[in-house]
Amino acid sequence: MATLKDILLKISAVKKTRQITKAMNMVAASRLRGAQTSMEAFRPYAGKFSEVLGSLAQRAGEEANPLLVPREEVKNVHVVLCTSDRGLCGGFNVNLIEKAAAFMKEKADTGIDFSFTNFGKKGRDWCRKEKLQIDNEHLGVVGASFGFNTAATVGKNLVDAFLEGTYDEVYVVYAEFASMARQLPVLQQLLPIPPIETGGAEEAGAYMPEHICEPSTDSLFGDMLPRNVYVQIYSALLETSTSEHAARMMSMDNATKACSDMLENLTLVYNKARQAAITAELMDIVGGAEALR
Repeated sequence: MATLKDILLKISAVKKTRQITKAMNMVAASRLRGAQTSMEAFRPYAGKFSEVLGSLAQRAGEEANPLLVPREEVKNVHVVLCTSDRGLCGGFNVNLIEKAAAFMKEKADTGIDFSFTNFGKKGRDWCRKEKLQIDNEHLGVVGASFGFNTAATVGKNLVDAFLEGTYDEVYVVYAEFASMARQLPVLQQLLPIPPIETGGAEEAGAYMPEHICEPSTDSLFGDMLPRNVYVQIYSALLETSTSEHAARMMSMDNATKACSDMLENLTLVYNKARQAAITAELMDIVGGAEALR
């Protein structure tokens, strides 16, 4: 049985751990508020931007811009993998990595070569471990403050590589913030820009919005289609950053509760051991007094 000193040392260690997890929970909660505000403010813009551009692209046809034209033969696929730089956020990074690994496994029999752009150390480390090709890496972005220029720089490189034929398709894997308890790993195609999903509206004769463009639709695509890629990457980074803080907040909250439960159990064990020690001392005293008689 553990001695009283050993139990006290365990109680002290668990208390210090609980202080750390509680502090990390508060830090994640404070960062979450700012990240969630930015994400919720940008979500409508990203959604409407993609919707309007997809509608224009659908009416103009794939011939309007090379960014809309699917390749006849897909041999090189590039994946932008968004993960965190730090751990202690539950299964957040594992789910994102598994999403990318499942996508690669699905395409394994087609002879496709994969390359990666990594946001975050966890995704970078996984690519190194699996000996995957890393074309670019950006550390210290997810979970921190970043601007639209970060997404624009990465997006411009991806668009140029796609037009040059280096990449046949480009995807992004990120965590979509659904709620404090749910962060969903998402695989989204960036290039070639996929057509808008009408949900059968045209077949049902429903109203399809007609956008008036000035200058013409074709002349707008040269600037707007690359910008759509930048917008979707920036939106993915905002979603992932918010999801990371939420996942870490929940993970640290669970760890704090676990520490409290451990303290209750250790305190009970300590009290029992202390009571047993006091009883043993009393028995020794009573036994000694009886012997002196």
